[in-house]
Amino acid sequence: MVWEKRKIEHGKLTKWNWLVHFPEKLTLGQNTDIGAFSFIDARNGVEIEDDVLIGGGCFIYSFSASDGKEGKVVLKKGCKIGANTVIMPNVTIGENAFVGACSLVKKDVPANMVAFGVPCKVIKEVK
Repeated sequence: MVWEKRKIEHGKLTKWNWLVHFPEKLTLGQNTDIGAFSFIDARNGVEIEDDVLIGGGCFIYSFSASDGKEGKVVLKKGCKIGANTVIMPNVTIGENAFVGACSLVKKDVPANMVAFGVPCKVIKEVK
């Protein structure tokens, strides 16, 4: 599915029931699937490449008000993010990586790895 950015408005639910702040700084690849009730704060840039799956209720922050950290978030081609996961600023999730549900991602996850937990830790290679 090709996303129609003109239908993504700042601070308003999309027809898919997820919300974006600063949609002009969001890049969405093809065949992405973002679960309902997810939130994306793209003020410092969020890039979601092709074939990315994001579970429902996820939070993606390119800015953190609690500690002032900021930076672009990149979700590389084919990665999968489990439901209710929080991704903090300045993080890259590698190609085909898998982040388990309910994780707190504060550091990069390398390509082809499985990671989960609070804080998120790399566990093994994707098979």
